[in-house]
Amino acid sequence: MYQELKDVWAEMTGETGMFAITEVEVRGEKLKTYALAPNSLRDVWMMSAAYAERDYILYEDERWTYGEAMAETASIANWMHANGIKRGDRVAIAMRNFPEWMLNYWALTSIGVAVVGMNAWWVTDEMQYGLSDSAPKALICDQDRLNNLTPVRDQFPDMKVIGVRLPQPADGVIDYAEVKGFGGDMPDVAIDGDDDACIFYTSGTTGRPKGAQLTHRGCVLNIMNVAFMNLCSTTAQARANGVEDSLPAPDQGPIGKTLVTTPLFHVTANNCVVQPTTLTGGQIIHMYKWDAGEALKLIDREKITGISGVPVMSREIISHPDFDKYDTSSLTALGGGGAQLQPDLVGKIDKALPNGKAATGYGMTETCGIITAVSGDYFLDRPDSCGPVVPTLDAKVIDADGNDLPAGELGELCVKGGNVIKGYLNRADATAESIQQGWLRTGDIARQDADGFVYLVDRAKDMVLRGGENIYCAEVESAVFKLDGVAECTVFGVADDRLGEEVGIAIVPAAGVTLTAEAVREHCSHLLAKFKIPRYIWMRSEALPRNASGKFLKRELRDSLDPADAE
Repeated sequence: MYQELKDVWAEMTGETGMFAITEVEVRGEKLKTYALAPNSLRDVWMMSAAYAERDYILYEDERWTYGEAMAETASIANWMHANGIKRGDRVAIAMRNFPEWMLNYWALTSIGVAVVGMNAWWVTDEMQYGLSDSAPKALICDQDRLNNLTPVRDQFPDMKVIGVRLPQPADGVIDYAEVKGFGGDMPDVAIDGDDDACIFYTSGTTGRPKGAQLTHRGCVLNIMNVAFMNLCSTTAQARANGVEDSLPAPDQGPIGKTLVTTPLFHVTANNCVVQPTTLTGGQIIHMYKWDAGEALKLIDREKITGISGVPVMSREIISHPDFDKYDTSSLTALGGGGAQLQPDLVGKIDKALPNGKAATGYGMTETCGIITAVSGDYFLDRPDSCGPVVPTLDAKVIDADGNDLPAGELGELCVKGGNVIKGYLNRADATAESIQQGWLRTGDIARQDADGFVYLVDRAKDMVLRGGENIYCAEVESAVFKLDGVAECTVFGVADDRLGEEVGIAIVPAAGVTLTAEAVREHCSHLLAKFKIPRYIWMRSEALPRNASGKFLKRELRDSLDPADAE
């Protein structure tokens, strides 16, 4: 089975293969890319015109065909041009996963305008920071995000605000109906592969998020990486089982229908689900919010073929009390990323789905999507692995001194290739720290086996991974320290069966000060998104343990604390 995987991989990436690998100079570095890759996301979107009659987006009782979506995106693009917003500018999107999210994304990237994907969980303070940092010419938002903007709206007097699905008109807010009804064909704009396609914010170790600059080249390569990993694995498995001839050609198989379960301001949903589905003319199904029972109804009714979310979603689907009441035979893949898919879940998915297998991908915002991927029989055989590294990335594992380590040894995983981000917006220091001579330091401790499969062991970065959301401890600590009476605090992850980890914090109040967990959470609610607020709070009278250099011994502290004793 593994020899077939190597053989198919070599054939598909060879000089005559549809995924032939070449090198291109990017920002002074020779980096891997696909020889036949489209130049930009504009090219990807314009290719979808071939699917004009197919259904593209489904949301509740609303449907868009590709043709209708193409017309709407052209109207948006023309409105932007008419209002002085052109290539090189930025426009922010802040809303839940309404269909308008991706329609505006395609419109903006098709004219070289970078999309600033604002975290829909952000409170006013976080939203203010993101807008100040990215300086967008316009903000497209729904009612809840408009409410968060209102207290600081006067700080952005030149920024146009466009309201989507507002229950009633709002002063100073442009109705989206005006934008989508502008009309016209998509403007002809030349886009460079190194232009910013979007700015996605990833939590920063200094207490503020960093705006990762995802390029058109990086996003296109990720689309092709997703397609390659799926096709290579499927072909290799078929060859190993002697049924290769039964495989349909890539453009002749059943049309994929994908349920979008995670936020579009992350690469998981946007880059790894919606964009690859769009390239192949598949259908995107949105939900108002995640609910496993509703997901089962949609799978049955719409014959959904794939679901990619955080692992807990897969677990909730197959363990739902109504699972057996619905037809899930259309599902061919269930899994996702954002957190490690627990090994036990791989086998449970295989047993639960009549025609489906588990699949996962490991990636980062900083690589515009996936670094590795694994599915089907390969995942069943190695359920503790996240798969081999994609063709457009070189990978190495290094020790604490930066020395390369041989296969099998633990160290920090580093990757280099055309889908690594340009850098962090306005943060040359952070860029230089994370990307060195083209090599991105992932901050993840891993090993590679002799077949190139990667096994994640731990994270070098001080981070909590809660249901696919990265929460940097320093950000939470910074917020808590703004509360009067906090002498010491340290944040760490607490294991959670449902979300992977929850935020825990140990606090030492100042002498003579009484603090309550309720007061801490109330304070944090004004500074942090809800998912970042500590669930577990331990109030301590003793100083927190430190090492010789004065750093808190987080692991030692975490291991000594019982979640049952937390407030």
